[in-house]
Amino acid sequence: MNINEENYLGDKMAKQHFILDALVKKLEGEIEVAKANVLVYTRNSAGIGEHPEVVEAVESQVSKIAEAQDKINTIKSLNL
Repeated sequence: MNINEENYLGDKMAKQHFILDALVKKLEGEIEVAKANVLVYTRNSAGIGEHPEVVEAVESQVSKIAEAQDKINTIKSLNL
């Protein structure tokens, strides 16, 4: 392996980590949005007017949190 190949591989790995870091941050943002929605549904009666099925609405947000957290855990387990 020559120096140029090493630089290329290093740059490629850095880009992969940059992409994974960005994805984790995106997923963390999705978790925060879903948490905020749960708080609105559970603490603010004005926020649930268009959601007569509050339990289902909260369950939907919990599913989003679980899915995003599962993806984050998977990314972290890759050990790249």
